[in-house]
Amino acid sequence: MSIIIQAPELEKTIASLFSAVGSTPEEARQVAANLVLANLCGHDSHGVGMAPRYVDAVLEKNLTPNAHVQTRVDTGTLLGLDGQNGFGQNVGVQAMQMAFERVRAHGSCIMSLSNAHHLGRIGHYAEMAVENHWISIHFVSVNSRPIVAPFGGGDGRFGTNPCCIGIPVGVGKDTREPFILDFATSRVAQGKMRVAHNEGRSVEPGTLIDENGQPTNNPGVVVVPQSNGKMGALMPFGQYKGFGLAVACELLGGALSGGGTWHKEADGRRAVLNSMLTIVIDPKRLGTENSFGQETTEFLDWLRKSPNAPGTEGVTLAGEPERKKRADRLKNGVPIDDATWQEIVNTARLVGVSI
Repeated sequence: MSIIIQAPELEKTIASLFSAVGSTPEEARQVAANLVLANLCGHDSHGVGMAPRYVDAVLEKNLTPNAHVQTRVDTGTLLGLDGQNGFGQNVGVQAMQMAFERVRAHGSCIMSLSNAHHLGRIGHYAEMAVENHWISIHFVSVNSRPIVAPFGGGDGRFGTNPCCIGIPVGVGKDTREPFILDFATSRVAQGKMRVAHNEGRSVEPGTLIDENGQPTNNPGVVVVPQSNGKMGALMPFGQYKGFGLAVACELLGGALSGGGTWHKEADGRRAVLNSMLTIVIDPKRLGTENSFGQETTEFLDWLRKSPNAPGTEGVTLAGEPERKKRADRLKNGVPIDDATWQEIVNTARLVGVSI
């Protein structure tokens, strides 16, 4: 079962939790709005269900409200930033805005951000770039309980390590909706397993292994400790290909940024720290704006003309499902499963907020 809440009311409720643990009203609203936006886009795994974990991270002093980005290196087109364990939705936006200043000045920027708390849906940062008709590429590491097994391995060794690419489509009057490719390098996001567990659903074969390294359809193996105290693990998508990309995200997002990599046993903390390598490019400054715009529209139109495969609705491009879901949920409200809502209510009681 689930309840339906309109987005503005949901934002207000979630913001009250962050205000209660020390965030300024502005930060609380920004973080809450980002979480609700993830729900609106259909990514409930990165939505308001994360709020109780954020509050726990603040209480355990591994998430610092109202932190600001610290600049370690600034050479113009290269930015090395530290999020100082701040809310990812806050320091992540600050970091992107700093990168955008360099793109306006130089046409491109390579920006690394270390030690940000959970950045949320990485597609949000790509959407920020394509609004300016710029390209953005993101490699993200996850410094938390290792939840994904390496290809050929039998337990969790690293995080879901997202990769995201945002590409504007068209140019001038023929500007189209952008291409926003945003995915975890695990077969599914960890948060989707939390949602499935809360809803009492099984998941597809090939998604998980249990605490003994055996295949399972039970999402609870990566949500709650099992009988022997251990946890199961998610599998990488695409076998060795997804595994290889996950390693690249760990090394580029984590090691290169200075945020570090994961190579220890789980320590039980609730905090989720992300580090991210971002590349932003202005096609206009490359001198290809017009040809790039034309080629993007012509190629995507070519793809859409492919005949529908049996049992499908035809070709769907990255970013389209999110836009469709967003329109629906803005109109009809955001569904929150009962277990997730109860976790939010319990957290509100913990910090003295009445819902």
